[in-house]
Amino acid sequence: MRRVIIAGFVALTFAAGVAAQDYFQFQRRFRQAPKFATDESFDGSFNFCRLHYTSVRSEYGGQGWWTDYPDADYNFMIRLAELTKTRVSQNLDGTPNHLVVAADSAELFRCPFVTIEDAGTARFTASELTGLREYLLKGGFLWSDDFWGTEALANFEAELARVLPEKDYKVVDLKPDHPIFRMMFEFDAIPQIPSINHWRRSGGETSERGFDSEHVNLRAIVDGHGRVMVLMTHNTDIADAWEREAEDPRFFYLFSPNGYAVGINILLYAMSH
Repeated sequence: MRRVIIAGFVALTFAAGVAAQDYFQFQRRFRQAPKFATDESFDGSFNFCRLHYTSVRSEYGGQGWWTDYPDADYNFMIRLAELTKTRVSQNLDGTPNHLVVAADSAELFRCPFVTIEDAGTARFTASELTGLREYLLKGGFLWSDDFWGTEALANFEAELARVLPEKDYKVVDLKPDHPIFRMMFEFDAIPQIPSINHWRRSGGETSERGFDSEHVNLRAIVDGHGRVMVLMTHNTDIADAWEREAEDPRFFYLFSPNGYAVGINILLYAMSH
C-alpha cells in the first residue's frame, strides 16, 4: 500500500499541473468517430487498443463498446508514459495514438493488450468468435472492465464460453497472491470505483447495482501454463478513474491514483507473461 500511496502523490502532482493548463488536453471528446486501427497505426511503441463489438442489450450507465471512450484510453497512455519508462505511440500532433480494433481484423494481432468495456452487452459474430479465439490462443490478452451485477457477468461469461470451450477454459477467481497484485504497485484488493455520474447522484455510493454489485470480483481464464488470457474486473469501473480524472478533485483523490495503479499492473502483467 505504501507504493500505491506514493504513486498517488505523484499522480496528484501531475494533476495539479493539468489544472494550471485549463485541462486543455483532457477536455472530453464526446462521440468522436472511432479511430479504427490500420496497418500504418503501429510504430513499435505501445498502443492502447480497445475492442469493438455489437451490443444486443443495454445496461444502466453503459454505452456499449464506447463506454469511457476516448478519454480513458487517451489519459491512460499519458499517465503510463509518466509513471513508467514505456514509450507510447503518438500521432503527428503529439497526442496518444489509441486505437479501436475489431475481433475479426488482422490489426487485432498487432495488439498484445486489448480492453473491452461494458462487456455484459456484447454479442460476437461467428467471424469475431474465430478471430478472438485465435488471438487469445496465440498469446493475446483481453481485459474486461466496467460491467456490473450478476446478469452482465453471466452474459459475458456465456460469450466467453462461445470463444473458448468452457470444459477446457474455466473462469476462476484470482487471489491476492497473484502477480497482478504486485507487478509495480502493491495492493491487496481491486478497488470499487463507480462512474462519476453514479457517485455524484448517489452521494458517494460505489456499488452501482446496490446489493447485486457489493463485491468486486477479479476473475480470469488461464491457459495450461497458468497465463491469464482473459481478465475481468467485475463490479468496478477502473477506466472511469482515468477518463474523469480532471473533472472533480474529490473524485480524483478518492479513485484515480489506485485506478492507475491497477491499470498499470495489469498492463505490465499482460506484456510480460
